[in-house]
Amino acid sequence: MKALDYVKEHIHEIEQDSCLDRRFTKRFLDFLPVEEFEKYGFRYNGTDEHVVKEWTEENILAQLRADTEFAIEKAMNHRGISAGLMNDVLISWCIVLENGLENTDYGWYGDKLIKEIDKMYGFGLVDEDTFDDEFYKDW
Repeated sequence: MKALDYVKEHIHEIEQDSCLDRRFTKRFLDFLPVEEFEKYGFRYNGTDEHVVKEWTEENILAQLRADTEFAIEKAMNHRGISAGLMNDVLISWCIVLENGLENTDYGWYGDKLIKEIDKMYGFGLVDEDTFDDEFYKDW
């Protein structure tokens, strides 16, 4: 797994979505104190208490799992742009985790990448039928 300082210094190389809403960077900010937000083009709104998550593999995997669940929701609802952006987030976490999936063809709505991540980490979020022919029948 990449060190926190490395990710801080190379965020623009890791972030796959630099032109829309920078979803990965927004999630990465959970691991930083609010004083560092502006370095990444964001400002803390101060409405909620910000608790910095510890930079551990366990916490990164928990975030990857949550983002995978969200990506599945977007894929299952055929939300093309949102699904694509969430797959960019998943690829960014794969780069951080150095698991070798960053060059994966993520398929339609990210089905291939989602299945590969789910299998690799044993999340149990999808099965072989999740993105079957019925899923694509009307498309």
